[in-house]
Amino acid sequence: MASYVMLLKYTSQGAKAISDTTKRAAAAADMAGKMGVKIREVLWTMGAIDLVLICDAGNDEAMAAVAVKLASAGNVSTQTLRAFSSKEVDAILAKAK
Repeated sequence: MASYVMLLKYTSQGAKAISDTTKRAAAAADMAGKMGVKIREVLWTMGAIDLVLICDAGNDEAMAAVAVKLASAGNVSTQTLRAFSSKEVDAILAKAK
């Protein structure tokens, strides 16, 4: 499975309903699981980004579908980054030689 880091920022709608953020995160994990994506960790952060999700998905399309579904609810905007382990980076570097 591929790893992804998803950065989320609250929209004004999401900020107004901040007291439900942990419930929404649990619902998001359930929704993602049904779409073939495992949310390994949800972190609430300080600064420019409000939440960070660490996810595993079988392919980019599954992860993109989860991002679209999350954003369509109107509580967050998303940015998704493909993440690589050191083993994966070693394989990439070997191909680049």
